[in-house]
Amino acid sequence: MELLLPHPSNSTPLTVLGFLDRAASVYGDSPSILHTANTVHTWSETHNRCLRIASALTSSSLGINRGQVVSVVGPNVPSVYELQFAVPMSGAILNNINPRLDAHALSVLLRHSESKLVFVDPNSISLVLEAVSLFGQHEKPHLVLLEDDQEDGSSSASAASDFLDTYEGIMQRGDSRFKWIRPQTEWKPMVLNYTSGTTSSPKGVVLSHRAIFMLTVSSMLDWSLPNRPVYLWTLPMFHANGWGYTWGTAAVGATNVCTRRVDAPTIYNLIDKHDVTHMCAAPMVLNMLTNYPSRKPLKNPVQVMTAGAPPPTAIISRAESLGFNVGHGYGLTETGGPVVSCAWKSEWDHLDPLERARLKSRQGVRTIGFAEADVRDPRTGKSVEHDGVSVGEIVLKGGSVMLGYFKDPEGTAACMREDGWFYTGDVGVIHKDGYLEVKDRSKDVIICGGENISSAEVETVLYTNPVVKEAAVVAKPDKMWGETPCAFVSLKYDNNGDGSVTEREIREFCKTKLPKYMVPRKVIFQEELPKTSTGKIQKFLLRQMAKSLP
Repeated sequence: MELLLPHPSNSTPLTVLGFLDRAASVYGDSPSILHTANTVHTWSETHNRCLRIASALTSSSLGINRGQVVSVVGPNVPSVYELQFAVPMSGAILNNINPRLDAHALSVLLRHSESKLVFVDPNSISLVLEAVSLFGQHEKPHLVLLEDDQEDGSSSASAASDFLDTYEGIMQRGDSRFKWIRPQTEWKPMVLNYTSGTTSSPKGVVLSHRAIFMLTVSSMLDWSLPNRPVYLWTLPMFHANGWGYTWGTAAVGATNVCTRRVDAPTIYNLIDKHDVTHMCAAPMVLNMLTNYPSRKPLKNPVQVMTAGAPPPTAIISRAESLGFNVGHGYGLTETGGPVVSCAWKSEWDHLDPLERARLKSRQGVRTIGFAEADVRDPRTGKSVEHDGVSVGEIVLKGGSVMLGYFKDPEGTAACMREDGWFYTGDVGVIHKDGYLEVKDRSKDVIICGGENISSAEVETVLYTNPVVKEAAVVAKPDKMWGETPCAFVSLKYDNNGDGSVTEREIREFCKTKLPKYMVPRKVIFQEELPKTSTGKIQKFLLRQMAKSLP
């Protein structure tokens, strides 16, 4: 066959930004965003507002050029959703930043990203002003105040004087006829996301238009996201852009229910009020919902996608008993979101609830748009046996993998190696049916007398105890054994009145379900376990505590 070359008609760069144009045409009069009693937008209005903001960013007054970074510091409110489209539509690179960071960490990220403009939620004004004050001789970014309705009724009028512009103000100056800037190539950077715990050495993940497109479309197909679902924003938009659903909801004309607060009463109230059909949630949020004292079965099933830390079987089982249909995925900031999911098989439908939950707690197989996922033996470099026992490092290969770490070629080369794989640093196994299961982070494996202990496996057992609310297992240094497992546990106080239970009782419970060498030698009770701003338990703090224990 003769060689046929690409033509402009068949080689348009892939980008999710066009989803918004289509949503305005197909779902124009349908609700796009709900937030408090005063904010209800349609897809036509959202399209118009995003174009105005994109236009304003490129204007002479703001002067944002293509390829420059624009940051967003805010919770799940309408303006933050709009900016997921508006910023890249202007040709700039979108940088969502966690508003729960402290001023020093925020200052480090803003300087590292070379951010030219920062959109700031009213609740984060003092944080951002303090962060910018630490810039020294560095060029300070332009600050724009967001103006979403405050659910608590607080006013930001006094603080607005510190800002030259407001969100609605620059929108008024924008042009809704603006022709948004398409990427010249799908490999152009679209977003810059920072991974957790990077204040001393920031890891800025750069994702291309192509990567975001592949991740978003693949996620929608994998979850069978229908037309016009009602999507509740319990997953932070700053957390890997809400795993791509910031753009995916536009593709299907969803109603986005925004909320500042992510607590059990608020979530249950919004599910009931708006007939929510879909939501994403970290395992910590599922745990919170299942432990809420006033919980009751849902009126209608809610589809929940969970990812992040491996969810214990007990939490999945309890959530499903309330009417949440839990899907489970696995991914990293470096892959833009989940790229492996526990694809359900019809033959599992007849199994008992606990067995279904156990199968569902596995991470699964690659999503439809991702190329490969494997577990490699670090000594031989070959795939491990598919026996559910042989462990190795999880490696990935596919279109949504990052371009690399911003300003960090050594860090990029360390995980994106010459053999063509992205190395995750996670330890896992592959079962006989080909389904992958994460066992631990490589740094979380406990080596006790030469035996490798998966902290996640011990935690899964602890979560089956009806009095345990949260559990984390870390290595405690030991002169004889090298390391021994140490468990940190918080208890459910609504379960047995006072929540009282002894260390010995927890250890005896584990002995009935684990080999003796895996049983925690020490159990420490805490009212709450320390967590990151995205809800992950801070094991590095627990390791420090364990080192100081007698």
